[in-house]
Amino acid sequence: MKNISILTMALLAAVMTSCEVVGDIFSAGFYIGGFVVVLVVGTILVLVLRSRK
Repeated sequence: MKNISILTMALLAAVMTSCEVVGDIFSAGFYIGGFVVVLVVGTILVLVLRSRK
């Protein structure tokens, strides 16, 4: 698995400019962060709704 990620990073560095790579990394982090926030809020909402019964 480690070799695959190293190979992927080397391929990205060879194909894309550094600004594109950084932009893609931050974009992926933004979407993953948004997904985690929605997941946490949903979990809290489910727990609150179950505790009211």
